[in-house]
Amino acid sequence: MIEVIERMKRKDPYEKEFHQAVEEVFGTVRPVLERYPDYRRSAILERLIEPERLIQFRITWLDDAGQVHVNRGYRIQMNGAIGPYKGGLRFHPSVNLSILKFLAFEQVFKNALTTLPMGGGKGGSDFDPKGKSDTEIMRFCQAFMMELFRHVGPDTDVPAGDIGVGAREIGYLFGMYRKLRNEFTGVLTGKSLGWGGSLIRPEATGYGNVYFASEMLATRSDTLAGKTCLVSGSGNVAQYTVEKLIDLGAKVVSMSDSSGFVYDEAGIDREKLAFVKRLKNVRRGRIREYADKYPNAVYTEADPQLDFNPLWDRPAQCAFPSATQNEISGKDAQNLLRNGVFLVSEGANMPSTPDAIDIFLANNVLYAPGKASNAGGVAVSGLEMSQNSMRLSWPREEVDSRLKTIMKSIHKTCLDAAAEYGKPGNYLIGANIAGFVKVVNAMIDQGIV
Repeated sequence: MIEVIERMKRKDPYEKEFHQAVEEVFGTVRPVLERYPDYRRSAILERLIEPERLIQFRITWLDDAGQVHVNRGYRIQMNGAIGPYKGGLRFHPSVNLSILKFLAFEQVFKNALTTLPMGGGKGGSDFDPKGKSDTEIMRFCQAFMMELFRHVGPDTDVPAGDIGVGAREIGYLFGMYRKLRNEFTGVLTGKSLGWGGSLIRPEATGYGNVYFASEMLATRSDTLAGKTCLVSGSGNVAQYTVEKLIDLGAKVVSMSDSSGFVYDEAGIDREKLAFVKRLKNVRRGRIREYADKYPNAVYTEADPQLDFNPLWDRPAQCAFPSATQNEISGKDAQNLLRNGVFLVSEGANMPSTPDAIDIFLANNVLYAPGKASNAGGVAVSGLEMSQNSMRLSWPREEVDSRLKTIMKSIHKTCLDAAAEYGKPGNYLIGANIAGFVKVVNAMIDQGIV
């Protein structure tokens, strides 16, 4: 295993995020490899870290002033052993191969945990939607799809949204796909309700994360009612994490964006959350405006010179990192513990550094890795695919009920796998082993391909 990781680092020395994701998974599955030596003889590790297909392309588009711009586009089809590739498209200046490979790698095991037949993939562009007009975003999405359409389809690869890609972008992407292919198929998820989208899809990642946290607390005969919760982010995942926490009687005291964070000791109620939704989804403003609207809240500007994030240095019992990768460092983890946090449930992908994870596990924190706790989004994307295939739409209650059932099943799967390998209560090991075994068994069944 060490040789595989070292060889990977030599071949792609600059892909730090991808290396981190691989080391985290491979570091926990050693007992599986010892139990099943056939896995090593089949070069499973080497096959898992190489994308089945990696597509990179140029995107050329015109802004409103007639200026030509060039961006890079990507689609990584990581592993399709258990179904069509499934994973989001991210439009953000930080997008590069390392980040997309880490996300695609995580997606493989996350999708396996949902019990739905979906492989893992990811894609996107270094295009920044911020500050762009709707017409500019439409032109970019159309140019992006003019290349991507060759590589996706309802039985091949079904992208979804991610950071920078919401219902607006999905609409523009789908419109061009439909024109180019002359067909109306479920090639994208996250669509608007009027033309194939699923109820609960926007809420699914945040809701699912809270459902998973509730299951963890239930193992200690506890609930979220009355708990003070720290939430990072203010996008889709964070908004619906806050909404469901309010539903279950918790008090949320923070939200953030790349500019900084707000701390509202009185709690973010439904009225304040509605303001954040309008601010972010309609006006596309900055979270600092929350403190202007509600003067009792304190806004703290992001300071890149600090070696910790002050958001995680506030009194609370539960933390829901829902912004981006590696947002909780080892020092942040220590601050969380010192302030009384005993549950961390990840809404973002890989938001905790390895040092932070080690601290959580060493201190008996209920720690849910993102591949388990934020799987609700892709789970409901899978349900959207099913509805599209059957040409029907399930009511909200049915989709929410299925989401709850899936999250409960993922929770049990993680606990069972951890217990089977002698690590009871360790959700990180349980999630990694359960997802790994399902994918690897499918790969072996299908031969050397």
